[in-house]
Amino acid sequence: MSQAWVLGQRALREAWRTPEALVPTLFIPLFFLVVNVGQAGKIFPAASTEFLKGQGYGAFQLPASLLLAASFGTAALFLVEDIEGGYFDKLRATPIPRTSIVAGRLIAELAKGLLIATLIVLLGLVFGISIASGVLGFLLLILLTALWSCVFVGFMQLIALKTRSAAATNSGGLVFFPLLFLTPNFVPRDMLTRPMEIAASINPVTYVMEALRSLILDDLDWERIGRGFLVVAVLGAIMVALNVRMIRHYD
Repeated sequence: MSQAWVLGQRALREAWRTPEALVPTLFIPLFFLVVNVGQAGKIFPAASTEFLKGQGYGAFQLPASLLLAASFGTAALFLVEDIEGGYFDKLRATPIPRTSIVAGRLIAELAKGLLIATLIVLLGLVFGISIASGVLGFLLLILLTALWSCVFVGFMQLIALKTRSAAATNSGGLVFFPLLFLTPNFVPRDMLTRPMEIAASINPVTYVMEALRSLILDDLDWERIGRGFLVVAVLGAIMVALNVRMIRHYD
């Protein structure tokens, strides 16, 4: 674990030296939040829309913005730089566990995810969104978003390790947009058409989004929260195993 922490500190210093990389991570999710609320806010007024639980439509859309912010995968691009610069080969030559190499970047991504999620939620609070599940719900909201960012960037690292190309890795991030829109993004799942409901039900991102949404709109709904964390845990375990395997077979 100490090796992973050292590598995590190095990855954090990389991110600190390029703060401009955080600007799209904040701007684009907030842009989509404003646009989506502007387009559909009057269609779903708080007073007469049951699924909003008395809040504005922005509260329903906030989880989508959080997931979008958590799915930029800049750590994978830093990994490509390490590969191209030869540092990654030097790192593999050292006698440290391959899990520590993977965990190092995930530690940095977790820290970044916590920061970005906190900023976005605080901005939401400023504009009238409330967290119905209270302080504990606020903390779980931030944590689940940050853990999703680790899962997503871990899969992005698989593309980086396979292609060793910044362009291919950056393009690979576009896979999130279909996953995001194949969720109950604009309305609850039971209001979707049957084909869309089936697609959303088999999409793991749906359960993360519904867990985040329940933390904002409901009191602590442990069933939905548990499903969200379970999806992140299962995908995270798969992601770490695949990363470790790819590093061990890297040539």
